[in-house]
Amino acid sequence: MSDVFFASQPECSAAKVESGWGPLSALPGNPLMWVLIASELAVFGLALLGYAGARARDPLGFVAAQDTLDRLAGTINTTILLTSGLFAALANEAARLGRRNLARTFLSMAGALGIAFLALKGWEYAREFAAGADIDSSPFFTLYFLVTGFHALHVALGLVVLAIVARNASPGAVETGTAFWHMVDLIWVVIFPCFYLLR
Repeated sequence: MSDVFFASQPECSAAKVESGWGPLSALPGNPLMWVLIASELAVFGLALLGYAGARARDPLGFVAAQDTLDRLAGTINTTILLTSGLFAALANEAARLGRRNLARTFLSMAGALGIAFLALKGWEYAREFAAGADIDSSPFFTLYFLVTGFHALHVALGLVVLAIVARNASPGAVETGTAFWHMVDLIWVVIFPCFYLLR
């Protein structure tokens, strides 16, 4: 990651003003991160639109495949990511108050929960593979593995981002890094009901 994403708050604010970022200047953290977030949200949005279209063509097949998923594991993972988002918000507030060590602690807690999310998702995948489901099993599982796998890659990238911003834990850096982490949370909050709960 380039240091331009993780500049200190005064530097970041000055860069916004000088670069003429328009509406993005009002957002926390570096505007370049928000450009990245917007592009990632667009990609996931298109994927979920594709899911909706495929589901409309075969609703009974999607419900049957969906019923094989572990809803408890999905619910636990949702709770894990939402809690990690809370720790990310607390890290942001601690950094804003100049309490860098506390910010690092909260970032570490958010990261630890991100690792727990990936571990549980890996367990889910192993269970599904053992039951004979894979990316070629059905349209549902093709989309399930593609979308949730792409999200898992974003969780892994988010862990790298949190580790980078924890180095100096400046307000601007933490704002920028936690904005990405909140995007990861938000995407899962949409993925979870679409794949696990929608009837």
